[in-house]
Amino acid sequence: MEVIQARGLLVQLLPECGPPLITIPMHITLVDDSIPFDGYSPGNRPLGGAEKAFASLAAALARRGHEVHACNRARFPLTIEGVSWDGWDKLPSQTDALIAWRKPALLGAVRMASKRFLWTTATGAQLQAARKGIESYSATLIINSVPQIEGLKITEAMPVRLVVPGVRAEFVADLPTQLSERPTAVVTSHPSHGLSKLLVLWKEQIQPQLPNARLLVVSASLDKAQRNAEMSLEVPEALVPLLAQIKLAEDAGVQVVPPRGDAGMAEIYRSARVHLYPGHAEDMVGWTLLDSQACGLPAVVKNLGGAKERIRDGQTGQLVPDDAAMVNLTVRLLTDDDTFWGMSRDARLLQRERSWDVAAAEFDALLRAGDKK
Repeated sequence: MEVIQARGLLVQLLPECGPPLITIPMHITLVDDSIPFDGYSPGNRPLGGAEKAFASLAAALARRGHEVHACNRARFPLTIEGVSWDGWDKLPSQTDALIAWRKPALLGAVRMASKRFLWTTATGAQLQAARKGIESYSATLIINSVPQIEGLKITEAMPVRLVVPGVRAEFVADLPTQLSERPTAVVTSHPSHGLSKLLVLWKEQIQPQLPNARLLVVSASLDKAQRNAEMSLEVPEALVPLLAQIKLAEDAGVQVVPPRGDAGMAEIYRSARVHLYPGHAEDMVGWTLLDSQACGLPAVVKNLGGAKERIRDGQTGQLVPDDAAMVNLTVRLLTDDDTFWGMSRDARLLQRERSWDVAAAEFDALLRAGDKK
């Protein structure tokens, strides 16, 4: 296994493994404590990147021949793609490997587990604060990007392994890019992750150069808040200023649209020319960048958090140091066909090989490595 050094810290990387089936299956339990969803959800309704990852990994591990049990807030017991989905009342009493998703407290969900893993999206500082509880379970941390280890002291008592998330099949489907008649930019970031500033840049500096351009703000919370405002219903206080800003930017081509299921989001990505990603220091994954890159959508990304690892700088997108660079590169991708098609081609070629089967093979190597915990 390869070891890399990042800001003076060592992280062990797993060799990339293909998806061939294993010969000795394990009983694997994945636990999540977020919202109700199951293996059907990603293809049928909008779902957050974290929940899609949970469902995708479970199915990919089952395809490798494992007996996989996914326990969350699912409303009904179901078997989907070989995975047994159950609620918390159906937690097994023992398992070969327990994968707790995001919350350290979930490491104790199964009383007898040969190995325990915390698959986390937290920052290094957040993980350091939770260190005592994680170490009490002798758990291995699975991170999604190297920036997650900043601020985290890595020791043998709490080993860290990096597994880059995969991309679902809908985003690598062999379908052509069909650009919208209007030059279109897409932003999928959380409303608090730099959206207000991006709207200012769009209205004052980008759209005046391209009067026919539009910016699609893909957001479930803003879509709901906008509809509530239209019906004189309550709107979350934190979103009121942003809704007012969006209202004033409508004449500049800004439009809020609700997120879709995977196939629908892939359509949006294949119709746009640039994915704008303001980023946030605590965004350690950049889920939607994984998907849009696989669809061939170039990105302009602020150099924050883990999002910078989701593109190949200069090939499939651009990391930008400041607002001026974001404006200039956005305008270029919206207007310059050579730049757009070159980056789009490279994104399709270079960014779509990271399937969940590949990620599951790396998880498999982790599950089998080392002594029992």
